[in-house]
Amino acid sequence: MPDTLLISTEALQGLLDALIAKGYQPVGPRLERGAIVYETLSAASDLPRGYLDEQGGGHYRLSKADPSSPETAGIFRYAVGPQSWKGFLFPSRQSLWRARRTETGFAFEPETDDAPAYAFLGARPCELAAMRIQDRVFQEGPYVDRGYAERRARAFVVAVNCTRAGGTCFCASMGTGPRAEDGFDLCLTELLDADDHAFLVEIGSASGRALMELVRHRTATPEEIERGRRAITDAAEQMGRRMPPDAAAILASNPEHPRWDQVAQRCLSCANCTLVCPTCFCSRVEDTTSLDGVEAARHRQWDSCFTLDFSYIHGGPVRRETAARYRHWITHKLSTWHAQFGTSGCTGCGRCITWCPVGIDITEEVAAIQATERAEPLGDE
Repeated sequence: MPDTLLISTEALQGLLDALIAKGYQPVGPRLERGAIVYETLSAASDLPRGYLDEQGGGHYRLSKADPSSPETAGIFRYAVGPQSWKGFLFPSRQSLWRARRTETGFAFEPETDDAPAYAFLGARPCELAAMRIQDRVFQEGPYVDRGYAERRARAFVVAVNCTRAGGTCFCASMGTGPRAEDGFDLCLTELLDADDHAFLVEIGSASGRALMELVRHRTATPEEIERGRRAITDAAEQMGRRMPPDAAAILASNPEHPRWDQVAQRCLSCANCTLVCPTCFCSRVEDTTSLDGVEAARHRQWDSCFTLDFSYIHGGPVRRETAARYRHWITHKLSTWHAQFGTSGCTGCGRCITWCPVGIDITEEVAAIQATERAEPLGDE
């Protein structure tokens, strides 16, 4: 079987049927509550056909494509929405263990992971990069998160190359898109014009190859492959934002820059940016006890470095001011993450810009510091 195939839009249902037959629970984009969100898919008709998104700082709107345009048939013409696959691999709240009082003491009951084997349909290249980053955090270090590792190992990934950039995307400057290079079992590229609507399918794994044996397809022609390449190139050229390539050094050398106080005057410390970020992994542990003292439980749930108590130690929080919390977040994400995990913690998806209530733009903040950074070292440097 060649590595690049072509399927019709009707064959998307066959793809879903094959995933279900293999025991996967397909999850993908659906139109819910005025946004494109990731939910369980039962049919190809669940996919958001004909929808475009408009994104900017603190702004997200969906609209139907012009009826006279081929985009009315497009299924993946939107950019990423408020959710990421993080919510399935690293749940927002997870039970760690339970204990029950017995006549001789306490009986501990470790929680078992009952999550299904997910098939992620529609994962964008920046999201694949985010999965690789979280892999380093949760399963490639000295301490493996067993639940994450098991969910990740069971997952089947159907990626989608981007052929239209969102208003806040900057993945091209991060080297994470708009084309997926690896990290998928299958990768789709939507071919859309007035005369044709189909999908190129690239095979990325043995599991992907086996699945495509169950789906009606044909070999893609060189002309079709070139059409897909041009569409992806067009998406890269549409991006209106970019991250400076030396962002890590810029932030590391400017810990006392006045820009931190300026952005703090706007920042609400609401934690939206960290909640929508596909790589942020901060969490806290919560212990609870039943009122009768018979049962106790421990849960892990998402937290954020923007919450005041996140840095709490004996005596109070370490980062009391909003400026300190914002500086910590962006400096860790773009600078010290390199030393900790060997890569940037940002994939250029733009979610933190779109879903910030006041429209703070991290590319703008880094550029502002770069434009006015001090020539001499700060402090004792």
